[in-house]
Amino acid sequence: MFTPKYPTPDTAPTPQTSLVRPLTGITHPPACDCHHTSAPVPAAPVGRPAVQLTPGSLIVAAAGGTAMVLIIGTVLVSMLLATAITAASVAICAVVLRSLLNNHQR
Repeated sequence: MFTPKYPTPDTAPTPQTSLVRPLTGITHPPACDCHHTSAPVPAAPVGRPAVQLTPGSLIVAAAGGTAMVLIIGTVLVSMLLATAITAASVAICAVVLRSLLNNHQR
């Protein structure tokens, strides 16, 4: 019941050696008989910056930078505020516990 059942070797599929058949006997004629020369590639001008900033792109960059500073500042201030509130609550709990323990000993 728990022994595995293996198929007989005769029924197993045979692996194919190659799925790609070579193309034989197919020849393509050249597109044209004329001799083409490649056009010279114009050289990049020397001294020009790779990125040109227009007034519109400068405004967008300044607005994006300002937004990033405001978002990061808001996150950092909120984290600092959460830490300060946690520290204050722990200090209040310590003072209350200390006063309870001191009153209990008297």
